[in-house]
Amino acid sequence: MGIQIDIDSKDGSGVFAGYLAVPSAGTGPGLVLLQEIFGVNATMRQIADYYAEEGYVVLVPDLFWRQEANVELGYDQNSWQKAFGLYQGFDQDKGVDDIDAALTALRSREECTGGAAVLGFCLGARMAYLTACRCDVDAAIGYYGMGMENHLDEADNIKGRLLLHFAENDEYCPASARNDIFAALESRENVELYLYPGVDHAFARPGSEHYHKPSALIAHERSVAVLRRAIGPHYNLSHLWDKHCEYEFDTRNVDDTMATMVADPYVNHIPTLTGGVGYKDLYRFYKHHFVNSNPADTKLIPISRTIGDTQIVDELLFCFTHDREIDWLVPGIEPTGKYVEVPFVAVVKFRGDKLYHEHIYWDQATVLVQLGVLDPKGLPVAGRETAAKLLDETLPSNELMPTWPSSAGKE
Repeated sequence: MGIQIDIDSKDGSGVFAGYLAVPSAGTGPGLVLLQEIFGVNATMRQIADYYAEEGYVVLVPDLFWRQEANVELGYDQNSWQKAFGLYQGFDQDKGVDDIDAALTALRSREECTGGAAVLGFCLGARMAYLTACRCDVDAAIGYYGMGMENHLDEADNIKGRLLLHFAENDEYCPASARNDIFAALESRENVELYLYPGVDHAFARPGSEHYHKPSALIAHERSVAVLRRAIGPHYNLSHLWDKHCEYEFDTRNVDDTMATMVADPYVNHIPTLTGGVGYKDLYRFYKHHFVNSNPADTKLIPISRTIGDTQIVDELLFCFTHDREIDWLVPGIEPTGKYVEVPFVAVVKFRGDKLYHEHIYWDQATVLVQLGVLDPKGLPVAGRETAAKLLDETLPSNELMPTWPSSAGKE
């Protein structure tokens, strides 16, 4: 996706390289992405492409160029040794100047509109913090940085937003250092600090032995939320989701549905393990097992919608007559002709102005009870009553609890 560009150093000592990734829209706010100690390698380019998909014009400057240009290391033992040697020889003050030069180069490009931020990992996290202290930047974000506790006296200079992610088991930023950082920064209105329990350094790098997907996902969501609020871009996620649903359930057009999604999306219907991962399998699922498999009277009744910076959570009723086999919802069950109303929750994640994934939840037992294929007698399950209770909270509660009468009158 990206290209290599030249960046003029501030002190006139030379020109260094940067990897530039541009969003599909062609323009967007600027983000300078700061490397780990392994240089501008494939991992950093992939992250740059990822944030370009989020809508940012991303520039990854070569911070080791003063020692060796175009360093690109892997994660084997020899690479680690070289990386630590480069880290030990790194001049962080000149590094900040080079980041400032990268910001200048990024802002000067016609693709870059709006503000600019920095985001870094490992060494890049410390440099993101120092950039926030010394440069004009709207937001700075750091993942598992080290050495920031030695520069807390500069924190009063921070004008933009600062977000720092810490790993509880990170030997490079132990609890004593974190405690100093939290004590100095956590009360500031423009600072957000998060500690991820039970994880180690590099928890957000796919392929790392310490990669922890749940922590990486929530950290990314927090990072993008800070970027959205500080520099944009701002998308009408509600409209995007409504159009997606229109193509699914109204016009029933698979190509239009897929056009609302990223190049590599996925859908996960949690109770039945149906959906698809990747464009090819998801297209197949939509075309042959979803879009044209829904009954003609299918209706979505919205109950509530929560809109975040990167995702939507919809609460709704899914209503239909079971007049055909519905592969994705009740696979293998022949049509019963029964009418069904079931509460649904849809968690919809976006990258930029495209859907990335859907996690769809419902109570499968209430569907099976309404279809008459599950006998609720003696089981703590209900049928259409679940939908009725969602619409009218004053309907009786706790009727499935045999012990409920025993607490009457008790304090």
